[in-house]
Amino acid sequence: MDTPTPLVSFGRRALLAPAFAALGLFAMAGCGQPQPSAPPAAAPAPSLPTSPRAYASNETEGHVVVIDPASESVVARIEVGKRPRGLRLSPDGKTLFVALSGSPIAGPGVDESKLPPADRSADGIGVVDLATQKLTRVMESGQDPENFDISPDGAHIYVSNEETSEMSVVDVASGKVTSRVKVGEEPEGVGVRPGGAEVYVTSESDSEVAAIDTTSFKVLSEIKTSARPRGVAFTSDGKTAFITNENGGTVTVINAETNKVVTTIAMPKVKGAPAPPRPMGMAFSQDGGTLFVSLGRAGAIAKIDVATRKVTGTFDTVGARPWGIALSADGQKLYSANGPSGDVSVIDIATGKVDTHIATGGSPWGVVVRP
Repeated sequence: MDTPTPLVSFGRRALLAPAFAALGLFAMAGCGQPQPSAPPAAAPAPSLPTSPRAYASNETEGHVVVIDPASESVVARIEVGKRPRGLRLSPDGKTLFVALSGSPIAGPGVDESKLPPADRSADGIGVVDLATQKLTRVMESGQDPENFDISPDGAHIYVSNEETSEMSVVDVASGKVTSRVKVGEEPEGVGVRPGGAEVYVTSESDSEVAAIDTTSFKVLSEIKTSARPRGVAFTSDGKTAFITNENGGTVTVINAETNKVVTTIAMPKVKGAPAPPRPMGMAFSQDGGTLFVSLGRAGAIAKIDVATRKVTGTFDTVGARPWGIALSADGQKLYSANGPSGDVSVIDIATGKVDTHIATGGSPWGVVVRP
């Protein structure tokens, strides 16, 4: 005969055993016995500030300065690497890209043989997560990147490589350079035409702009400008491009549909300024009707009527060599990066007066604003 299983042998007692065991555990808990703790909740992911921020690259101190426009003060500094200069926001506003260079700082006409050796390992396009305010990676860029622009879809970055006379094309997903385009000597400014079909690159030494097809990466046209072209700005409809010419003291206006020069606008002399106007950075007003142009060591910002292509006035004594400029999120103020004095000016557009100078230290180069 088969031996009965324990469950049959103990009958009802076997069925009740788990219940008594559970009651025993409950009693132990009531006597202050430690209980297993729940796993800690995951920390919430960092989020972007809900209020606008201005970001200024500090060329000599290796970081990006974060400015709170409401308090007009520096609220953070983001370490990024050597010689941060050009900077742009990603199309979604979540990422800041910044050009980094291992080339020693040198002005025009300097004997490069007397400079310290370059650190090519420092060259790249830094990628900053604005939620965490941390540098997350450094992409390839070609040699000595100074300025760049981003394709409308955020997939590619076009970089000027001053020392190799090239424009490098960077694939953002891989962080690698996928194409190189030969352009004129000492390329500087880069601007993508709205729609993304062409990109303009200025060449300081050759006084020209290369119009490049962003599909074939062929140079479509070489457009002559005044001396030492620096910046590129397109109207929102993509029909017109403005080029600042530092040594020429002018702004070249180009029909971007034909790649032909339309006119050249002379910048006015600024009364009492320590130097003649040296056009550098540009920013459009919120309605696109006015183009603001920084005038370098003339210490002023010029206003150009976009429709008539005439200078309508200047904001004087805004700072020591205003270079990169940007419009505030509400369109009422301008920010200018003033390298020699180590500050960022906040200019009221309605009055033309400086509200304040925000001390950054070092040598601020460019500035952008995230709404």
